This record gives sequence, C-alpha cells and structure tokens, in this order.
Amino acid sequence: MALLYVNENGAVIGIEGNQCTVKYQDGMKKSIPIESLDGVTILGTAQVTSKCLEAFMKRGIPAAYFSKGGQYFGRVQSTGHINTARQRKQCALYETAFGLELGRRILSAKVKNQAVVLKRYEKSRGFTLQEEQKMLTICRNKILESKSIAEMMGYEGQGAKYYFRGLSKCIDKPFQFEGRSRRPPRDEFNSMISLGYSILMNEVYGKIELKGLNPYFGFIHRDAEKHPTLASDMMEEWRAVIVDATVMSMINGHEIHKEDFVKNQDEPGCYLTKRGLKIFLNKLERKLQTEVRYLSYLEYSVSFRKAIFCQMERLVKAIEMGDASVYEPIQIR
Repeated sequence: MALLYVNENGAVIGIEGNQCTVKYQDGMKKSIPIESLDGVTILGTAQVTSKCLEAFMKRGIPAAYFSKGGQYFGRVQSTGHINTARQRKQCALYETAFGLELGRRILSAKVKNQAVVLKRYEKSRGFTLQEEQKMLTICRNKILESKSIAEMMGYEGQGAKYYFRGLSKCIDKPFQFEGRSRRPPRDEFNSMISLGYSILMNEVYGKIELKGLNPYFGFIHRDAEKHPTLASDMMEEWRAVIVDATVMSMINGHEIHKEDFVKNQDEPGCYLTKRGLKIFLNKLERKLQTEVRYLSYLEYSVSFRKAIFCQMERLVKAIEMGDASVYEPIQIR
C-alpha cells in the first residue's frame, strides 16, 4: 500500500477511472492506482474534488489536513469501522485504575526509549551525559511509583527537559537548540519534530479508527476539546523511536541543511522549504517502512507502521479484558 503526500499550494486531487490524480499549478500531473492508496496527507492549501472524497470514503481511505508548518486540522474518514460496543467499554474504563496502569506502562516505556536514543548519540559523539541519563532514570522510576495520572505526567515532563537538553548536546552545532518549542517552532530541530509528531499522530489516529475505538477518549491525557487524546496517549512510546531518531539522523548525517528552512513565512516560526519538506517526508516514510523486531509478543519482523497497528490491536484486547497489563509498550534496546 502507498501513502500520498501533497504539499503544493493550489494542487487539485481528483479521481479519473481507477486512478487518484494530482494536478499541479505548473501543469504537471501525477497519478496513483486508488487500489494501492492507503491514505492522503495534505500540507497546505491543496484541494480535493467531491467525487474524489466520495471515492475515498467508500474505500476507507482517510484524507488528513495540515498547515504547511505541520499543524493538524482534521481528517475525512469513513464511518465504516466504528464499533459502538467497543467504544462503550473504552469510555467505562476512563475513571478506573485501567488508565493509571496504562499510563505507567506507556510513559515509563517512553522515558526508557528516550534514554536509549540518547545513549546511541552519546556513543557516536564519544561522551557520556551522566546528569541527563541519571535524571531520566529517576523520572522513570518515579512514574512507576506514581499514584495519579497528573503525578506521572509531571515526571514525564521533567524527564523530557533533560532528554531534549541531552539531544541538543549531541546534535551538529549549526542545529543546536534551546529546549522544546512548539507553536511556533523557533528552530530547525523543533520545526522537524513538530511536523513529525503531527504525522505520527495521524498514523496513530488512523489505526485507532480502524480498530473501532474513539480517538478522543484518552486515558493518560485528560479530556480536551478538539484534541484526540487517545491518539496522544498511544503515540508517546513512538516519539523518540520514530520521529526524534529520524530527525537526529538527518541532521548528523548531513541529509538536510540550514538553507532547507525559512523563517517568518505566512505564520511565525521556522519551517521547512519545499525542498526540505520533500527530503523530510521521504526520510520519515522510509523510517515508517523499516522492519523491526521490537514487539515482544511477535516472533517476526514488521514495519514500524504495521507495529503501530499491532499495538492498537493489543490495546483493544486490553480494553475488552479490562486489564491494562495486557498492553506491552514498545521498548527499544
């Protein structure tokens, strides 16, 4: 299956026979068999014809909308996968011990993965980040001991500060940054991970819907208007593994350069140019297609994209059993 990314303002996405087409303002035209299309991601102001949207919904092909800077607006999705009985069970577990246990598992795994990613770049740089690693260990242990969601989220946030401080020390000097900045991203590193997290959320969101769950009924992140909190929950274990590692690889591997970014565009902040966006999306897509053996309950390799889907199946099993211990977050080595 294939994903279609469209980042050209003014492009028109349509349908001709069994082909999904993209017509650009310069007269160029590309097409892809609709049978092979798994999803469409639109960054900017491209348009989708009504006939094409109808074809997408009939075939269960989601179309997700983002700003050029990666802000997520929403998605068009068929209702064919909704499972009302499963969603009732999901909602019933919200105020129970299920969320607390799931939170411990996911957030402790997230911090562990951050420590491993940091260790890899420490090794490549030839130094040790003793304070950062020590604090990540402390925060992970505190998460495992936490008695409330709010408490463990506090320790997760504290760990993130030390993690990003460590990454900044491991990154090539032209790209060094001062902490995490979101809206707007103030520098090149934050620009890429913000966009990467948005795309990752879209991946997770789609897998949640495929399993009939409600993306807006989370367990770790508290209810928030217009925010898919379950998608936020389930992407936590993947952030460092997929997005952060990809961005660090691009920068330290000199696959992207300062001139691939521009500041003070239509919206304030630092954003990828057209060329930079193409480089980034191609790299992230290759990462999502990379096969790994990180899932403890599988004896064979699967792509990161498939692994996310497998984790949603695991979550469904945990919800239907009412037992969060069934869920096993990914932990890299």
